[in-house]
Amino acid sequence: MNLIPYFFMPPEEAGKTDFPDFIYQGAILGGLTIVGLIASGGRLFDAFTDPLIANWSDKTNSKFGKRKKLLAISVIPFALFAVLIFVPPSFDNTTLNAFWLVVTSVILFVSFTTYVVPYNALIGELGHHPKDRMLISTLVSVTWALGFAIGGSVYALQGYFEQSMSSVQAFQYAQAILCGIAFICMLFPILFLNEKKYCKQTTSSVNFLESLDIVLGNNNFRFFVIADLTYWISVTIIQTGMIYYVTILLGMDKSQASLFAAIAFPLSFLCYIPVNFLVAKFGKKPIVSIGFLLFALTFVVSMFLGKMPIPPMMQFYILIVMAAMPLAIFGIIPTAIIADIINQQAEEQGESQAGMFFAVRTFMLKMGGTIALLIFPSLLLLGRSAENDWGIRATGIVALVFCLLGFLLFQRYQEVGKTQVNDSN
Repeated sequence: MNLIPYFFMPPEEAGKTDFPDFIYQGAILGGLTIVGLIASGGRLFDAFTDPLIANWSDKTNSKFGKRKKLLAISVIPFALFAVLIFVPPSFDNTTLNAFWLVVTSVILFVSFTTYVVPYNALIGELGHHPKDRMLISTLVSVTWALGFAIGGSVYALQGYFEQSMSSVQAFQYAQAILCGIAFICMLFPILFLNEKKYCKQTTSSVNFLESLDIVLGNNNFRFFVIADLTYWISVTIIQTGMIYYVTILLGMDKSQASLFAAIAFPLSFLCYIPVNFLVAKFGKKPIVSIGFLLFALTFVVSMFLGKMPIPPMMQFYILIVMAAMPLAIFGIIPTAIIADIINQQAEEQGESQAGMFFAVRTFMLKMGGTIALLIFPSLLLLGRSAENDWGIRATGIVALVFCLLGFLLFQRYQEVGKTQVNDSN
């Protein structure tokens, strides 16, 4: 999803790009772009399906598995359309390619929801105690980071394949390989998870609107997800912008962009132990608040890449090191916060709406991506070349503003409970 702007609005180096103009590159509707509108519109359409799929999952009572049924339905289209979205049918018909991007992005995003919403609901159902939920959230964060690091290798793989084929084919081959690996990984919970044995589940008896009203009626949850929205806007901007920071601001080869994921996320693993320790000692809210501020400093650095009086590679490593701790914090704690809220609600009302809680969170995640993908291409219109890089630097400013807003909003959240070191089962 983060690669859509890269493929359809690639960085300019010496007036050239790796890919042809599959879609019209200019501004429309007073500063927006077709790529931004389609990418964000696909996510927006998908976001509104989240609660419907969540309610479907919460009400499912299948012998195959309450959550696994939807995982099995969505896994093939999810992996397939993550490749097809980058296989436009024409090299010169931009209207046909725009239609292709609309259709494939909608199917991709809906498949994403159908897999991710029930998958996330399992976190609270497998974790029967706060300590368990914190551990599961940590492990899920580790595997997410590994996946992101592997996915970030697309630029290096593209560079390797370019030795024997065009840039377009090289990118498509790289994406196909990575999505094949992803497909295999997504089969694991479908094939091996025993929900009936290990999950604490109830089948919801309320309809869609009642379930949504229960979730949105939780004031604490509302403050959390609104703050979470600003984080996803900021992080999507920096993830999408990494290839531009590396090639344009720092003047390095595009393959170096793969180093961000390859180094930042393994480095963040080293932060997982201290993050868990700090949460046990001080609670989740203070550590997440610190995470917002650390991320804000990272965006400040991104604004001045290429302007600091040190070698470009050193500037890049500074950005990576600064991002490691906040990535660890936001990779672990928010999921555990939601699981705590779900557990509290289930104890109070006797019925779990786990799928709907995570659906609303996923809705905010996608809204963050929608806003970021709408803003990012428009900012690039201000300049995306070495001669004029103002648009790329502006992405850091916008991300910084949203990150600070998230910090302020999160102060309204009231922590449900603390995970103590000596919690017993």
